[in-house]
Amino acid sequence: MDRAETAAKIAALIEPFNKKGVAISDATTFAGDLEFDSLTVMDFVAAIEDDFDIIISMNQQAEIENYGQLIDAVVKLQG
Repeated sequence: MDRAETAAKIAALIEPFNKKGVAISDATTFAGDLEFDSLTVMDFVAAIEDDFDIIISMNQQAEIENYGQLIDAVVKLQG
């Protein structure tokens, strides 16, 4: 799956968590723009892991601050 397909799939997964209807771009931050709390992050990560059949380690999660970084990490994990 290429980056564009991965981005589209993640965009669909993020919708239920995007309570304020924020426009999503590569620079959109989870904590700042989307105002995700720790529980929301856990639920969102679980949805991504299930959908893509990958595991995102806690160390990787700590490094991912925005949507673009998440897409790149998922693409890389799919290897």
